[in-house]
Amino acid sequence: MVFLPKPKRWAGRECRGKPTIVTGGDQMKKLLTVLVTAAMVLSFVGFASAEKLFVATDTNFKPFSYKNSDGDYVGMDLDLWDAVAKKAGLEYEMHPMDFGGIIPGLQTGNIDVAVAGMSVKSSREKVIDFAMPYFRAGLVIMVRPDNMDIKDIDDFAGKTVCTKLATSSVDYIKKNAKPAKLTQLPNVSDCFMELLAGGTDAVMFDLPPLADYANNAGKGKVKILAPMHMGHHYAMAVPAGSKVRDKISTAILEISEDGTYDKIYRKWFGKDPEWKP
Repeated sequence: MVFLPKPKRWAGRECRGKPTIVTGGDQMKKLLTVLVTAAMVLSFVGFASAEKLFVATDTNFKPFSYKNSDGDYVGMDLDLWDAVAKKAGLEYEMHPMDFGGIIPGLQTGNIDVAVAGMSVKSSREKVIDFAMPYFRAGLVIMVRPDNMDIKDIDDFAGKTVCTKLATSSVDYIKKNAKPAKLTQLPNVSDCFMELLAGGTDAVMFDLPPLADYANNAGKGKVKILAPMHMGHHYAMAVPAGSKVRDKISTAILEISEDGTYDKIYRKWFGKDPEWKP
């Protein structure tokens, strides 16, 4: 058996009493306690490292991400991300949110991944990181069928133009045109309503959602003008320095090679992709 040291002195007086004796059994219990505690700490660390990624997507960017008639969020972006996550072995939770809050969320680290039809831009690359691009797009102009005044962006002078808030289309219009008023709304679908109601003369935004509207809900009510402006690419975004970026890029290449990308593209656009990663 092991004896503890002699009694200590507190405030100049000796603290006397019976000596505390620690037996071999007590030592074993303490050792087991330490081991169990260490195992719990390691288990917690492992759990923390395996937390699900917070993935943000746009609330209204059809056909990439939008709420369907059943109240579920669907779209090409969601299908594509799910395929990427499975390839990369990533667990996640999807959070639809307004596009304007996504980049700030990436900068603060509150968002782990953004899958929101986000255009790759040098100004964005300075504050966040992009994975391998997954879609090629461009801006087009949409007007009412009876509008004969606007044929291209040069005709915006003196007109009212609507586009989506905090997107690359805002910068492009400000740089290349001089409309009397540039209306910026949270969702591009709000611009569609403004156009039909006569609140704006034209909508300028990415081709896919405008084409989807012109071919479906807005068929016969609007027309899209050629040509396409500012060709650019969409890419998934992560906080600057995130280690997840390379996993995402590799998975995008893998689903492009094994035919998964083509299958998802055909589901949402009804044809084979003209471009793919």
